[in-house]
Amino acid sequence: MIKRVFWMSIGITIGVIAVRRVSEAKATLGPAGLNRAVGTAADALHDFTDAFRDAMTQREGELRSALGLDTADTVADTMSSARR
Repeated sequence: MIKRVFWMSIGITIGVIAVRRVSEAKATLGPAGLNRAVGTAADALHDFTDAFRDAMTQREGELRSALGLDTADTVADTMSSARR
C-alpha cells in the first residue's frame, strides 16, 4: 500500500511540473510573450543608444578641448545634433 501511495505522489508531482512547464512555454511563445520580448529588446536598444550618444558627446567635447576647438556655440550645436 505504501508503495502505491509513493508512486502515486511521484506521478502527481511529475504531472504538475509538466503542466507548469507547458504553460510557461505557451506564455512565452504566444503573442503576449513575443510582445514582451520585443518590448524588452527595444527598451534595451534605446538605453544602449542613449548611453552611446552621451559618451560620444562627452568624448567629442574632450577632443575639442584638447585641440583648442572648444567654443560655446560649437559644443551647443554638437549636443543638439547628437540628440536628434
